[in-house]
Amino acid sequence: MSFPPQHEIYTRRFGRNLGLGLTLVAFVALVFGLTVVKVTRGDPMAAMPHAPVEQFAPQPAAKAGDTGASN
Repeated sequence: MSFPPQHEIYTRRFGRNLGLGLTLVAFVALVFGLTVVKVTRGDPMAAMPHAPVEQFAPQPAAKAGDTGASN
């Protein structure tokens, strides 16, 4: 008992599915790699809070002629 030959459309469909699958795997690997790098570097991961925080508050504009040095 032998199987009938596969139609050409199934071969083409498999090629497209394989290409799409490899593209998705590459994207997932890229996102995972970026996540690992971000976590291992120890950068602060601060989300925007609902209450004002000094870190995110706008700084007052410097006056004209102000050099920034204290007297």
